[in-house]
Amino acid sequence: MSDWMLVGPESMLAEGEHMTLEVEGVEVALFKTDGKLFAIEDVCSHDGAEIASGHIEARTIICPRHGARFCLETGKALCAPAYTDVAAYEVRILDGQIEVQTTPKP
Repeated sequence: MSDWMLVGPESMLAEGEHMTLEVEGVEVALFKTDGKLFAIEDVCSHDGAEIASGHIEARTIICPRHGARFCLETGKALCAPAYTDVAAYEVRILDGQIEVQTTPKP
């Protein structure tokens, strides 16, 4: 059985916004885009830099340093220079509260 971490009220994150949080010792970026919430590890697998400040486009995040792209739903690396996926986390709204699963998606 998996555990969920309370983040805060759904209203704390507006469309197009993001925030970072620590989940079980891992820096995770939480995004709201297309009316949905997504959470992925806040690291570019190419060089270890943060990616939360990157540009969101069609449910992908573009690394602000070298342009690598990652799928917000799965964490899959979509183009060079990144070839390794990053962890993605389930996100849910329960009673108006954002929760993030504490273990990454398989």
